[in-house]
Amino acid sequence: MIVTIVGTGAMARGVATIALAGGHTVRIIGRSHARAEALAGELARAAPDGDIDASDAIAVEDADLVVLAVPYPAGVELAATYGTALTGSVIVDISNPVDPTSLDDSLVPPGTSAAELIAAEAAPGAPVVKAFNTIFATTLRSGAVAGKPLDVLIAGDDADGKGAVADLAEGGGLRPLDVGPLRRARQLEALQLLHMAAQQPLGLTWSSAVKILP
Repeated sequence: MIVTIVGTGAMARGVATIALAGGHTVRIIGRSHARAEALAGELARAAPDGDIDASDAIAVEDADLVVLAVPYPAGVELAATYGTALTGSVIVDISNPVDPTSLDDSLVPPGTSAAELIAAEAAPGAPVVKAFNTIFATTLRSGAVAGKPLDVLIAGDDADGKGAVADLAEGGGLRPLDVGPLRRARQLEALQLLHMAAQQPLGLTWSSAVKILP
């Protein structure tokens, strides 16, 4: 697959690492092309056999997956800005709509989610899938916590789109779990808000994971 990642931060680096491990083509897009090139270069050095480069800010048209590795509400704005350029691609929302300084509550109105707001702006033929938001960037690059592969909880209304995201996760050594339709993104975002808020009281160091055990 061609996996285009919009963003140049820690989560973008983590998702790109997973995609390269699965043998996918990776493109990095950032508001700063210099930062996108720097990240692509760093990833290429870590995975010299990988297919990776930095792309122009509008280079999303032929991507299979477009991962919006940006803070809320930037993903909503990007879906509207890209418009029909996203048609035929699966949009992957990994955001958590929280104020990182307070971790008090969600920034989206009750009864919706960041993923659903992105879907409302997305062009027809560009389904939105929620995934990777319950994973910290510090653990994503390693792919495991306590010797167990990370769970990628996936929500969406398009079966093929969820399947493509599951393939991305599995190819990178993670365990994909389909948790239902896109509206389940509300619970996924609430779950990660709790996970984030628990770091300080429980003495964690952003290296914990949400794991479903049978």
